Amino acid sequence: MNEPRGAGRALFAAVFLMVGGVLNIVWGIAAIGSSGFFMDNQHYIFGSLKSWGWITLIIGILEILASVSLFGGGPYGIYFGIFAGSLAAIGALLDIPAYPFWSIAIFALSIWIIWGLAQYAGDRSISPGPDPSPGASVGPRPPA
Repeated sequence: MNEPRGAGRALFAAVFLMVGGVLNIVWGIAAIGSSGFFMDNQHYIFGSLKSWGWITLIIGILEILASVSLFGGGPYGIYFGIFAGSLAAIGALLDIPAYPFWSIAIFALSIWIIWGLAQYAGDRSISPGPDPSPGASVGPRPPA
């Protein structure tokens, strides 16, 4: 019970950032190679399948780095994870014309990751303050 509140949410976020990062790297490489896995004649907000492949690959690498930082307990891992989750959410919104249901599911998962990391960051920043030493007086002194 000594772990900070929200540690489970942070672990959830780290695991799903790792899974999402690996999937984004695979999909990015497949899109760069013009794989037959993707549907033809899809309209993207901007760019082509190859440009979205590069964007997805970069987002996947950032997600894996954020996950590794969270697992390592780095001091900025939470904020880097929020940043990577935000990029994944924006990328999912931009993919809605091509894959509407999948993009909305990825967007919802990214928002859940961001919320979990933000809750954990908020809980960690609240500290009870320094513990008073045993001999120090706490509070006002009684009149003499």
